[in-house]
Amino acid sequence: MRVMAFDYGTKRIGIAVTDPMQLIATSLTTIHPKEIWTFLADYLLKEGVETFVVGKPLQMDGTASQSAQHIVGFMRKLKKTYPRIPIVEIDERFTSKMASSIIAQSGMKKNKRQEKGLVDAVSATIILQTYMDSKAF
Repeated sequence: MRVMAFDYGTKRIGIAVTDPMQLIATSLTTIHPKEIWTFLADYLLKEGVETFVVGKPLQMDGTASQSAQHIVGFMRKLKKTYPRIPIVEIDERFTSKMASSIIAQSGMKKNKRQEKGLVDAVSATIILQTYMDSKAF
């Protein structure tokens, strides 16, 4: 069973998953929020997911950021639609900056590095890796 992570945004959702043995976090895709429910229904028909991990946007002082209200609605519908799959929230501060840095160091061509969806997908992978690292202890 896989673990699936989301970097939720109002324009794009970055999605990452683990392999079935939950050893490796991999970027899966970036999709528009309107497409998430169809995407999840299709994906979950083919693959088992045991946990959803959602990036929680916090400010530097640890309080919820302005975008947190959108994530609350997303998580509420996620819980209602898939009640048997637990949801874990992970602090996502700095994930976009880390993702941009990783992409910049990757050797990709500049036009590819500037794709906003790529940052969201890599951010979801960082969120997922953070969750996996926290479980390892």
